[in-house]
Amino acid sequence: MISDSEIDLEELLNRSMKPDAGAVVAFVGVVRADPGVRALEVEAYEEAALEELRRIKDEAIGRFGVSSVDVAHRKGRLSLGEVIVVVVCASAHRKEAFQACEYVIEELKRRVPIWKKELTEEGERWVRGDAC
Repeated sequence: MISDSEIDLEELLNRSMKPDAGAVVAFVGVVRADPGVRALEVEAYEEAALEELRRIKDEAIGRFGVSSVDVAHRKGRLSLGEVIVVVVCASAHRKEAFQACEYVIEELKRRVPIWKKELTEEGERWVRGDAC
């Protein structure tokens, strides 16, 4: 999911809570206070981003044997401290859930067409997704 709206972490966690899931691991990415940064503007090529997210989720399920993977990413203007991305992976065991969660966020940052512009005291600057 890519949305202008706040991410509902509780809803994502609840969606993963199933009888076969002994472990649910979540990564929550937050807009951090880098020196001079006041906010971020996030843009996405939504159709391509959603397709790439589907591929990454399928890869994580196949590679790590997790039972579910959910990803939510914000777009639009975000203030310091706001949640920008959430990845939730559920599995029978914690090791696979942790591995899948790390894989998904790393691949998302590397492959998904989402761009971030830092709004700073001096102006604006685009940053690569894997630099954030």
